[in-house]
Amino acid sequence: MGKITFFEEKNFQGRCYETSSDCTDLLSFFSRCNSVRVESGCWVLYEKPSCKGYQYILSPGDYADPQQWMAFNDSLRSCRCIKNVYGNTWRLRLYERTDFGGQMVECTEDCPSVQEAFKFREVFSCVVLQGAWVFYELPGYRGHQYFIERGDYRKYTDWAAPNPVLGSFSRITEF
Repeated sequence: MGKITFFEEKNFQGRCYETSSDCTDLLSFFSRCNSVRVESGCWVLYEKPSCKGYQYILSPGDYADPQQWMAFNDSLRSCRCIKNVYGNTWRLRLYERTDFGGQMVECTEDCPSVQEAFKFREVFSCVVLQGAWVFYELPGYRGHQYFIERGDYRKYTDWAAPNPVLGSFSRITEF
């Protein structure tokens, strides 16, 4: 199980809240979040309650301000620890059409630029065969983040993306 601590102020100052479990509404513990310490596990943090809104995937480490986890503001309202990801292999299939149609590419490594590697920017569906991954809206592991784990994603909205643009992706390796 993981352990995470949220701080209201930058540089781990102010009121804090520590947890080792998922939380669907953090508002009762703090009103804003400006720094985070992940002691163990990997976590998905959400901008809105009930695991909705922008996602931020954090591995163990200290995040002294929201920019360090690529946040757009100081609003964090829910979190969950990434669980049930076993083994040390990763396999992902990306498709250029919904419902696993069109061209397919299989990946086992991080990809800093989908456009450069595969000559397309839009991914309409995918299958995660092994491991857990982070999709990024922009190349270079930047922009909005989307957590995906083992399973079928018939359309990009299944991983909560507003459009099919995929700039880069990486494996989640720290547990």
